Amino acid sequence: MTDYQAPADLLANKTILVTGASDGIGKVLAGSLADHGATVILLGRSQEKLEAIYDEIESRHPGRVIIHPLDFKTAGEQDYKLLAESLEEQFPRLDGLVHNAGLLGARSPIEYYPEKDWQDLMQVNVNAAFYLTRALLPSLTRSEDARLLFTSSSVGRKGRAYWGAYAVSKFAVEGLMQTLADELAATSNIKVNSFNPGGTRTEMRRAAYPAENPESVPSAESLMPAYLFLFSEQAAGIHGQALNARDFDPEQWQQLGSAFSDKK
Repeated sequence: MTDYQAPADLLANKTILVTGASDGIGKVLAGSLADHGATVILLGRSQEKLEAIYDEIESRHPGRVIIHPLDFKTAGEQDYKLLAESLEEQFPRLDGLVHNAGLLGARSPIEYYPEKDWQDLMQVNVNAAFYLTRALLPSLTRSEDARLLFTSSSVGRKGRAYWGAYAVSKFAVEGLMQTLADELAATSNIKVNSFNPGGTRTEMRRAAYPAENPESVPSAESLMPAYLFLFSEQAAGIHGQALNARDFDPEQWQQLGSAFSDKK
């Protein structure tokens, strides 16, 4: 992965919401966004974990972090409406939304896939992304340069045996990204993309590959240059792209943005 040195004030005056902020990539990303000037909204199901991360970020950047516990498995339309209303009262706009929360579920053939796992996966990985995006689009639209980033996976771009609902849910996320990107291309300043972080040293990865040496997999911290670049001015034109962390190259990605701008 090509390095990118983000300026310390890259995200000054920006407000960004991160789902799945209580663990793994989401936790590291929230801290990195705050370290580069953003006010971050931490969304996750564990209030205890969110409060611990809140304390970490608040100690470094007082007044630039809030938490909002929400369990995507059980949340309904009204919960997302209340969240949107709460954020409307606190912030004039939202400049970024990172859909990072997700479940792995069972690793088994479709023939034997557990029905409960299937339903939970679709609820958290797909339905929640739809509900949350729909609820927050008005706030994102008020930003002069908003970014909407969906977390994808290699198994959501090419199906692979035994990945079950996880793979199918990620295919659905790619479809949601493409549909939104096409709808918003000429009507708003929101840039919509998907990002595949690849194998990363997280609890989800450990569950998927229990025999793997964690030290052989990139850390969440190593992904931060790519995430930060996607919120930079250089990435302002990148839209409707299915991006991979392993392919990160600032110059090449910037050319993707230029190609999109030329089509408008």
